[in-house]
Amino acid sequence: MAEDIRPQNENELQQLIASAYSAGTGLEIIGQGTKRGLGHRVKADLVIDLSNISGITLYEPEELVMSAYGGTPTSEINAALGAKGQMLAFEPWDPAQIYGTKQGKGTIGGLFMTGFAGPRRISAGAPRDHLLGVNAINGAGEMFKSGGRVVKNVSGFDIPKLMAGSFGTLAVASQLTFKVLPRPEAVRTILLKGLSVDEAGKAMRAVMASPHEASGAAHLPAALSCQSEIDEIATSNTSITILRVEGPRPSAEYRADAIGKMLNSFGHISQLRSEKSAMLWREIRDVQPLCSGDAKDLSKHIWRVSLAPTDGPRLANWVEKNTKADFYMDWSGGLVWISLDENIVQFAEKLRSIVSGFGGHATLVRANDDASGDASGDDRDLVGVFNPLGRAIDPLVKRVKQSFDPDGILNPGRMFGAEQI
Repeated sequence: MAEDIRPQNENELQQLIASAYSAGTGLEIIGQGTKRGLGHRVKADLVIDLSNISGITLYEPEELVMSAYGGTPTSEINAALGAKGQMLAFEPWDPAQIYGTKQGKGTIGGLFMTGFAGPRRISAGAPRDHLLGVNAINGAGEMFKSGGRVVKNVSGFDIPKLMAGSFGTLAVASQLTFKVLPRPEAVRTILLKGLSVDEAGKAMRAVMASPHEASGAAHLPAALSCQSEIDEIATSNTSITILRVEGPRPSAEYRADAIGKMLNSFGHISQLRSEKSAMLWREIRDVQPLCSGDAKDLSKHIWRVSLAPTDGPRLANWVEKNTKADFYMDWSGGLVWISLDENIVQFAEKLRSIVSGFGGHATLVRANDDASGDASGDDRDLVGVFNPLGRAIDPLVKRVKQSFDPDGILNPGRMFGAEQI
């Protein structure tokens, strides 16, 4: 078992990485370990735990900017923002439902380095769009700083955007600066019952193309809507298409009513108000529809497929007709979550073949018998967590990796397994 080391500050962290570089020692970088099951199992001799390098270093609510050490719990970030009526606008997911761990954990560094956004991604952007600056240490033990406290401070290469989603394989982010936004006063969710996948896709795309500024659009098949903790959803006994508007109360109510009128031809329409709306979108965000009831079986593998919104219903139709998988659509069809326990190799080949034809990509978020992140990781290695790199991108990715982490000591194998990129 790898030795666990907890540096107390940035200087100690830098010294540890520099020593590891000199010795050629592989390092696994973690915050609270909540996302260890995401990506390939790291093959390292030492675990660097950043949980002691923690705390908010700057918060200017009037400037909508915050800075914090990478090991700062996201619960601490959310509490500070909530006290000022603000939020992380990209709606970061909590992976506890997927991996069967305790909810409300995770760090701000892990959040940005994995780069996953929730339902508001279609209106607010991804984590990388909110990361303004980083203080980081590369794989040679060199500390560097990039970006600043405002968007216009970023000049030259946008290193913060490169770091976001790199899974700690390029550098260790010791401090991060990011923008925040006001929390909406009111949330309204429009519900459409009984739509097919194709009808749901049309309805969602119509709303997103309208001037009503929807911040969420998702579709739950009947098999999953019954898993909701919201009575109106769970007792519907049919598919549910959900659309969200947010903002000042009068504006949110007006836009919700306008969307209802616009979609009148699609059938019965109802609304959820703020408290129940927030609960429903947390379920969508945290993949609860695939992690409730029988789906609590952690042996089922879960895929996250990103593609064009027009292609989401096409993929969903294929899943519905050709597999026994559960699925739902988010991002107006641009994100499809899939869960099943079929042969992972055969399914991966079929899924990636179809998705590549759409120009999208499929990520294995949870593998069979490997939910905790502490298991062998064999299934992840068999099919690959991320889409294989194409001929054009592969040399570029390797050159970037080489420039930041010349000996490949940072989270070796995390992104592409044996290739150790």
